[in-house]
Amino acid sequence: MAIREVTDLRVYRSAFQWADKIFHTSRHWPMDEKYALTGQIRRSSRAVCANLSEAWRKRRYRAHFISKLSDADAEAAETRTWLRFARSCGYIDGETFSEFDQSYDRICGGIVCMMNEPEKWCGPSNHAPKPSRR
Repeated sequence: MAIREVTDLRVYRSAFQWADKIFHTSRHWPMDEKYALTGQIRRSSRAVCANLSEAWRKRRYRAHFISKLSDADAEAAETRTWLRFARSCGYIDGETFSEFDQSYDRICGGIVCMMNEPEKWCGPSNHAPKPSRR
């Protein structure tokens, strides 16, 4: 399958799915966590997708592409830290934590693979030609 847009990337689809699961899971967390744990984990999990989208649009420029992927990886790592806090506070059980943590480990792995092999993604040959405006 040809990858034409960011939503075609397996890592993007996975990150989106898990960010959505985090949102739904965190809906029942205590209100006093609204601006702390709940807000932070929702922001960081969604930022993985946002940074992947930015990386995709900047893939013409190797350094920019890798930089945005690095940001996506950092957000995924932050999400994992917030998940540890959620587990420690008793907001999620061990099984749920493991499921989330393993998924984010795979997401980080996918992002790192892209960073390690930017030539597969970067450069003018990886952009569709612009349609004529005539």
